[in-house]
Amino acid sequence: MARVLVTEKIAERGLDLLRRAGHQVDVQEGLDPEGLLAAVPGAHALVIRSATTVTGEVLAAGSDLVVVGRAGVGLDNVDVATATERGVMVVNAPTSNILSVAEHAMGLLLAQARNIPQAHAALVAGRWERSRWEGVELHGKVLGIVGLGRAGSLVAQRALAFGMRLIAFDPYISAERARAMGVELRSVEEVFAEADFVTIHTPKTPETVGLVGRDLLAKAKPGIRIVNTARGGIVDEEALAEAIRDGVVAGAALDVFAVEPPPAGSPLRGLEQVILTPHLGASTEEAQDKAGVTIAEQVLLALAGDFVPYAVNVAAREVSEAVRPFMPLAEQLGRFLGCLHERLPDRLEVEVRGDLAGAATGILTLSALKGLFSTTTEEPVSYVNAPQLAEQRGLEVTETSTATSPNYKSLVTLRSGAHSVAATLAGAGLRAEPRVVMVDDHTVEVPPARHMLVVRNDDRPGVVGAIGTALGDAGISISSMAVGPSVEEDTALMVLSTGEPAPDEVLARLRGSDGILDLHRVSL
Repeated sequence: MARVLVTEKIAERGLDLLRRAGHQVDVQEGLDPEGLLAAVPGAHALVIRSATTVTGEVLAAGSDLVVVGRAGVGLDNVDVATATERGVMVVNAPTSNILSVAEHAMGLLLAQARNIPQAHAALVAGRWERSRWEGVELHGKVLGIVGLGRAGSLVAQRALAFGMRLIAFDPYISAERARAMGVELRSVEEVFAEADFVTIHTPKTPETVGLVGRDLLAKAKPGIRIVNTARGGIVDEEALAEAIRDGVVAGAALDVFAVEPPPAGSPLRGLEQVILTPHLGASTEEAQDKAGVTIAEQVLLALAGDFVPYAVNVAAREVSEAVRPFMPLAEQLGRFLGCLHERLPDRLEVEVRGDLAGAATGILTLSALKGLFSTTTEEPVSYVNAPQLAEQRGLEVTETSTATSPNYKSLVTLRSGAHSVAATLAGAGLRAEPRVVMVDDHTVEVPPARHMLVVRNDDRPGVVGAIGTALGDAGISISSMAVGPSVEEDTALMVLSTGEPAPDEVLARLRGSDGILDLHRVSL
């Protein structure tokens, strides 16, 4: 049972998931920084939203932390770099609120085009200002989208239905994919020079902070209207206010701000051409429910030591359906290889052959490292800290992939120099079964099992029987066995699966037997 500290309100369905898994859910909402430092020791997971700041000091105080979960998208309030250094996984819920954000962006586009909030405020105040708040249609206008990710793509779909022409800036999207969405790619300067409306959907990074500033606004099409539902700080609010006062920008609608809430002296507060909402993009019942459930699911995976799809500080987050079944196999191979060594080897080579070679297989290296370190260290090992452990311990890691695989459709091989092991999946789909097919360059075929023995022996009659007799005398059953002779020497390698681990006295007896050259106990 783990202690999960929850410092902000998340959906009750998410909390119930954590409780049903047997974890202690400690809800302490509204903690100030000192209160958080006092509450985090002893917590294995920390679940937050946007109001809690997870600093290096918090991570140091939470020495038992395995995972920090952000029930939302942005991670401006989490020191991800320090978390990674400390081996703490950071996860978010990137798909939970994209529909809500996209719909809010469309609402702000319409509100900005038709001056809806201003007209409402005037009417409530007793003024009938029909001519003053004349607007413009979206139909036929050019919409510039900065960032064609999940939310930006949804906005593009909806804007097309309004009859808008779409252009976009996104350096990570191919022209072919953009065309398939009905979008023409431009540079960010061209977007601002051509667009009647611009909506921002890019992450907040060092490259995007202050992106919409004086230089870019000076190149903007006169009368442009700007919407930002992404992150505060991407738009330079002082520069935007200045451009509105100068008549370059006709109006703006912002849901996010550099400082939240924006202070009383904010240059945007007094401008009637500006619509402001208090970070409402994700504030729908549906988005909050999805965020709570998603983050609970990710936290449960992290606490169980499983692969977490939405971990932001894992080097290989995107995993194809072809690669995913090989992840537990690669981890088993890492443990297998570790059991063949008395200490951590100096190098690890991960080779992928066959159909898998065309996929992104970096996660298999992380899986192999995770398995290898589980046999050589008492520290908790995760997909996050495995690369750091390799660097700290001087383990040289290399990856290779080859499309050709003479004997198997896909094959994963680990080599350390002194030892090697390879495995594949036999069969297809849900019926695919793992098979260890090579150990120390001897061809074998045996299912990986919890308790195994690897024996190298003289290739002569009687040796296999002696091993069986020693195990039988100890009451240990053999569930499977494979023997691979050497093509160069008069030796063979035997891999056995046993019903229980062979005790030390049996291993000592076998090591003293005539014809036994080497023996390793393998625990998977």
